[in-house]
Amino acid sequence: MKVLLAEDNESLSHWLLKLLKEERMAVDRAADGDAADQLLHTEQYDVVLLDLQLPKMTGKDVLRRLRGRRNNVPVLVVTASGSIDEKVECLGAGADDYIVKPFETRELVARIKALARRQNGEKHTDFACGDLTYNTDSRQFRIRGEPLSLRPKEHSILEMMMLKCGKTLSKSALMSGVYALEEESSEDAIEIYVHRIRKRIEHCDATIVTLRGIGYLLQQKKS
Repeated sequence: MKVLLAEDNESLSHWLLKLLKEERMAVDRAADGDAADQLLHTEQYDVVLLDLQLPKMTGKDVLRRLRGRRNNVPVLVVTASGSIDEKVECLGAGADDYIVKPFETRELVARIKALARRQNGEKHTDFACGDLTYNTDSRQFRIRGEPLSLRPKEHSILEMMMLKCGKTLSKSALMSGVYALEEESSEDAIEIYVHRIRKRIEHCDATIVTLRGIGYLLQQKKS
């Protein structure tokens, strides 16, 4: 899962970046509205955390521009104001949810996951490919009920494949989905991670198929 954090407060940003990365999310941070607007022009995100009081361009203006471009990425407004009028205005401008500072970390993470599920049209939290299962709330993989432990990038790649089970994902899509802009990425690294995942799931009913020149496909093994 890839998140854009549009927040100018340095200490809060540092804390949120740490929190979200611990939840195995790739996070880009924009310290002002102009930077957030630019990233939303060029990058693809699963969820946007948007502070309203941003320098250079307010969060509300970022939101209006985003929806004006018909970009429907879920937006969670994060602000210190609990005003009902402001909530109504933001929701009317296209925000999907609203959380007031200070907030509980568990609530923030739960709201992010809920918005990502809604965006993907998911009405449930459990996914399966053969005897390989995944729960989006706990973000836990299991093989025949036993936990499957993966390194962070391996987990993120398999998560993308599981949520798109039966559909092809290109290397560039995987790179965009699991790496933050500050991280160095490459197609070679994606190949290495996919190779490692294959080794970890080789004894279950799921397999990763390589479609040369196109990408990768997670599917159930044919009997």
